[in-house]
Amino acid sequence: MPKLLYQFDSYMREFEATVTRIEGNKVFLDQTAFHPGPSGGLDTDKGWLELPTGERVEVLQAVEESGDVAHVVSTPLNLQPGARVKGLLDWERRYRMMRLHTASHVLAAVLYNRYGAMVTGGHIQPEGARDDFDLPGVVDWKAALAEAIAETNGILKKCIEVKVYWLKRDEALKIPGIVKLAGRLPPEVDEIRVVEIPGIDIQADGGPHVKNTCEVGEVILQKTESKGAKRKRVYYTVAP
Repeated sequence: MPKLLYQFDSYMREFEATVTRIEGNKVFLDQTAFHPGPSGGLDTDKGWLELPTGERVEVLQAVEESGDVAHVVSTPLNLQPGARVKGLLDWERRYRMMRLHTASHVLAAVLYNRYGAMVTGGHIQPEGARDDFDLPGVVDWKAALAEAIAETNGILKKCIEVKVYWLKRDEALKIPGIVKLAGRLPPEVDEIRVVEIPGIDIQADGGPHVKNTCEVGEVILQKTESKGAKRKRVYYTVAP
């Protein structure tokens, strides 16, 4: 497993790494700041790899493959394992997803606290996000989602620091509501990365976030949909 640099510094835009292997147009590295998609509901990071010659090759996507991260490039590379490359993120793309990701945590916390709602699915891309919630017994679910977006905006404006740290699995799972996904963490995970917005939310999470809720800006409700008796979907984005 490569070192996932974004888990330690979500603001890292460039990094150096060693090629571990190449399979066709897939490049594997010993460490990476590219967040693979759709891991954790986030779309893939994109960007470039700068080769030892100075040439840049576009990274079309990063994907998880058997515990590794494949960087899918626009053209196969003639590199050997051990070669050093520089990775450069498409920062505008990444930063919008970071803002949406932090917003999604606040929204999930609001709905969890109001209704005990669990997240049953979702996807974040630069243009916007969608989240599915289990909202049993909520008759006017459209109003509930709209009110939750409004409350989310009020919380974001408080400029709360977003904290990221690691806990042992047993210790982390003692925290009420730390897993808001309607499913359990894989049993083989020994240490859990925790993202905390003090007084608002605390979740097990492996993706990149902003450092302060003020960075998110305004969350804009786009539309809502019913996907069944319990499953309700909300689409939203953030202001430019």
